[in-house]
Amino acid sequence: MKLAILGAGISGMALARTLTEGGWDPADFVLFEAASVPGGLCRSRAVDGFTYDIAGGHILYSKDQQVMDWMKNEAGGPPAFVSCQRNTKIRFEDRWVHYPFENGLGDLPVQANFDCLAGYVQAWHARDASGSPAPSDFGTWILWRFGKGIAQHFMDPYNEKIWKRPLTEISSDWVAGRVPDAPVEDVIRSAVGIRTEGYTHQSSFFYPLNGGFQAITDGMATRISDRIRLNTRVETLQRTPAGWEVNGEAFDLVVSTLPLDRLPSLLTEVPGTVAQAMQTLEYNGLVSFLVALDREEQPDLSWIYLPHESQGPANRVTYMSGYSPNNAPEGKSSLLVEITCRGGAPYPGQSLERETLAGLEAAGLLSRSEVLFTDRAQVPHAYVVFDHDYGIRRQAIFDWMAGVDLIPLGRFGRYEYDNSDLCVAKAQTLGGELLARAKVG
Repeated sequence: MKLAILGAGISGMALARTLTEGGWDPADFVLFEAASVPGGLCRSRAVDGFTYDIAGGHILYSKDQQVMDWMKNEAGGPPAFVSCQRNTKIRFEDRWVHYPFENGLGDLPVQANFDCLAGYVQAWHARDASGSPAPSDFGTWILWRFGKGIAQHFMDPYNEKIWKRPLTEISSDWVAGRVPDAPVEDVIRSAVGIRTEGYTHQSSFFYPLNGGFQAITDGMATRISDRIRLNTRVETLQRTPAGWEVNGEAFDLVVSTLPLDRLPSLLTEVPGTVAQAMQTLEYNGLVSFLVALDREEQPDLSWIYLPHESQGPANRVTYMSGYSPNNAPEGKSSLLVEITCRGGAPYPGQSLERETLAGLEAAGLLSRSEVLFTDRAQVPHAYVVFDHDYGIRRQAIFDWMAGVDLIPLGRFGRYEYDNSDLCVAKAQTLGGELLARAKVG
């Protein structure tokens, strides 16, 4: 069975590696990759001795030990990784607030602390008394779940920075399983100064010693390099009686990790309703800045959140040089700054750098005199946006794709908010299914 894999990001390459490990002849698959290097959203960049991840700060963590071990081994095994303890904060005015926010209320100014505690208890009591189901839109869900104080002081301004649209336009479905529910007792403890912990499942993580997060995908690519066609954009995708043609070349089967919204421009035949469903999927892009600093010491932080407009356009900052001693030259340090932008809209202009640095300085994170240089990276597809018609459109798309035997895979190949470990796990599952399918013809 001759297979085309569209995209050599972590999903496409994890699939290829799973197939080769299962005995699939590498001569019978090809990966098409438009970029000059593989890796997709997991790519990193090195500039003057500084290394950063172009699609925001990545970490290696998984609840699936097999997946995490496999990813480590692809990049050289445990000795090739640094073990890091997560220390995440929210920059609230001039204070560091424990993360998640509801576990750090005692770090807030007195009035904000009271607002947030009172609102949380009222919201908890209202849910308990009424048994009301979760609201369908994200903005109302925040009030239902956290109360007015936390909504006003953190959740609303922070999420408006990320999603770049009214929060009522976003479905609450995406938060299921991603936002743990802090017990009300823990929130009360945190408000009166008794430290409580949330998100303990990510208390530690791993990061490559050299090469940024791309070290993992580089390891994958090394083992299948002769099957990856770099600088090869998919231009046409046509169904044939025998299978598929990719850029006119015949294949029995196609697995696509390309963004679903791009497929109508490639497919020669797709029903109008399906094409519309693909084209109207919502997403956000990302602008990332490496900020190289002439400073040796950094706070012992992993990453932080910036909810206030006065802190500039950035919503998250990763202390990149803290992940590995080789991410910055000796005596220097670095930050990785993330700014989302609405998918399909023009990227912000050069003033974005000036506004970002001014915001970071106002937040007390740096002094402009320390900045050696910045480096900018742009990622067209970074975050899936779960608007209210997301599920209906996606189901229509998948029903049609199943009927023509075009297999979707990956964060944007399936429009799922998956981290790298889940991408690998799903690629391995698909690999097992394809190996079984190949055995029966």
